[in-house]
Amino acid sequence: MSDSIEDPGHGHSPAAWTAIIIMLVAIAAGTLFYVIDVPIAVWACVALLVVGLIAGWALSKAGYGVNGPKYTPKQH
Repeated sequence: MSDSIEDPGHGHSPAAWTAIIIMLVAIAAGTLFYVIDVPIAVWACVALLVVGLIAGWALSKAGYGVNGPKYTPKQH
């Protein structure tokens, strides 16, 4: 292996983590509400899933993405 290949980050940024946490909560809660048969809450969780996607995109555009100016990668 060559050491000259730079790690692209693979989403290890505040924008990615925020988006994933919001969407993970939405999917977990949506699954629970689906099982206990609360359709309005299931649709609210679908909306929260979209909010997570938008939050990740907005934070990335604000500079908190992998190549953003406000993101500082940590050494592994």
